Amino acid sequence: MDLDFSTLTEYQRYKLMASLIVPRPIALVTTLSANGVVNAAPFSMFNMLGEEPPIVMISVNKHGDGQIKDTAANILASGEFVVHLADEEIAAQMHRCGERVPPEVSEVDMVGFTTTPSLAVGPPRITEAPVAFECKLWEKLETESRYIFIGKILWLHARDDLIDLEKYRVHLQNYFPVARFGASFYINTRERYALGDKGAEGHASTPIDEI
Repeated sequence: MDLDFSTLTEYQRYKLMASLIVPRPIALVTTLSANGVVNAAPFSMFNMLGEEPPIVMISVNKHGDGQIKDTAANILASGEFVVHLADEEIAAQMHRCGERVPPEVSEVDMVGFTTTPSLAVGPPRITEAPVAFECKLWEKLETESRYIFIGKILWLHARDDLIDLEKYRVHLQNYFPVARFGASFYINTRERYALGDKGAEGHASTPIDEI
């Protein structure tokens, strides 16, 4: 079949793109309101964009009633946020953070997360998350439906068993993040395999626990 995107509605395009461009990593983002409320929300329109500078992107949709989400409002006001990667242990709490609640309600408290102060930004990081990136706003774009925030990573926090600091390699055998699939489905990352003798960038293949 062939579909002319110019003839489709915004919702139809979203449904097709969000269910076909999968799996997607999930950013669990904490921000801080002017009143000191810690907001946490998951976004699957997220990825890394490069290492020099070290930047990541999150795309935050606008509410249909014209209001913007707490995450977007807080980033626009402060220029600071923390991106966490959710693993299997915190997946259910991450999902609940997507519920729409009043700005004065902290999703962190609502789902039972605890926090640790960040080193370079105001929003704290979620202690239970295996990975957290402290970010400063580097660039932003605004479309009719979204705010797109590009953040520069200032600090990385990771669970002690994840990184070999002598080789700067991640022990993937200890890392089980979840990803977003179509509709309300998620997938795990336990079934893994390697292809060929070289990696995606032409480097010699490396054991799965040393990538």
